[in-house]
Amino acid sequence: MTYISVNHTIIVELSVLFHRSGLHGHDKMVYLFKSNKATSQTTPRRSSRLSECHYTLMKALILVGGYGTRLRPLTLTQPKPLVEFANKPMMLHQMEALAAVGVDTVVLAVSYRADQLEQEMTAHADRLGIKLIFSLEEEPLGTAGPLALARKHLEGEAPFFVLNSDVICDFPFKQMVEFHKKHGREGTIAVTKVEEPSKYGVVVFDEENGKIDDFVEKPQEYVGNKINAGLYIFSSAILDRIPLKPTSIEKEIFPNMASSGNLYAFVLPGFWMDVGQPRDFLKGMSLFLNHVRNTEAAKLATGSNIDETATIRGNVLGKNTEIQTFQTIGNYSWVSKSIIGRKCHIGNWVRIENICVIGDDVVVKDELYLNEASVLPHKSIAVNVPSKDIIM
Repeated sequence: MTYISVNHTIIVELSVLFHRSGLHGHDKMVYLFKSNKATSQTTPRRSSRLSECHYTLMKALILVGGYGTRLRPLTLTQPKPLVEFANKPMMLHQMEALAAVGVDTVVLAVSYRADQLEQEMTAHADRLGIKLIFSLEEEPLGTAGPLALARKHLEGEAPFFVLNSDVICDFPFKQMVEFHKKHGREGTIAVTKVEEPSKYGVVVFDEENGKIDDFVEKPQEYVGNKINAGLYIFSSAILDRIPLKPTSIEKEIFPNMASSGNLYAFVLPGFWMDVGQPRDFLKGMSLFLNHVRNTEAAKLATGSNIDETATIRGNVLGKNTEIQTFQTIGNYSWVSKSIIGRKCHIGNWVRIENICVIGDDVVVKDELYLNEASVLPHKSIAVNVPSKDIIM
């Protein structure tokens, strides 16, 4: 599926994704968002739905402190939560979904490039009516330690959300809150079914009431196919379980909560993807865009509604491609199943395919072939890369 934004008019087509690029597409049928503004400018209407669940306005903590090593070279010049996903920073999808259910305070557990996160996300938070708090880790605290560090911001009668920043789904937060209220215990974990559970934390639970019996992180033997989806709701009682030191919530906190009957599983009803590495990033993009097409068709118009600023030329872009802001792509170039960073220049008659990841500010000369290449930022490529390689 294509998702093109040309001078803030968004075009969606069933094959490739572009980001606010001003690029020249090809002559297949396209869909345009009816709004003439980019999706990152759409402000969700704050809802009273949480008050319907008898909770005051809730808070959330988003874990954004990692280095994003699996998504390099894109994360060499920006933190992973700022990598653009469907025309907006990855983390902004989560913040908009939180705002839509009435969350008014978001704590960002930061370390790597914290200043850049603050600079980029403060304006978005203001637009959403969210108070943004930056909780800086002086040393890595794992996946649980950041909750202890931010304790003073999370304590209170209302439960709070905790999110991994590289998760994309349809964020059914209202349903999660209702489920959490119904069982009344310390924690709710969103779970989802996957084909390869050994890569994740597997949750073993009662399918009827959701009570979790066991939590097995990356099991060597099959114990189930429902995995931890990286979205949680906790009561403040969990803070008494977590020391202020490097701690794994999956290995050290969840098993104890499960053994005491305080952890429940909420099964996600829709799509889900951890987009923290290139192949999954592209797969997640396809899932997300199909979800938009199937559930929010009112945003799309069909037919030949092509914005007057768009030009159709000889570029050919294949399926599952993301091209970020301020790009130049030469004539008759082919880009497929790849991610192109910001401010890149791709020459004429270039072929880029098979999970290439091109960092920011890269120049690819004319008539070159790149296959499974990872190119670090600020490089100029003048030779073919015919097999998997890292260009430093």
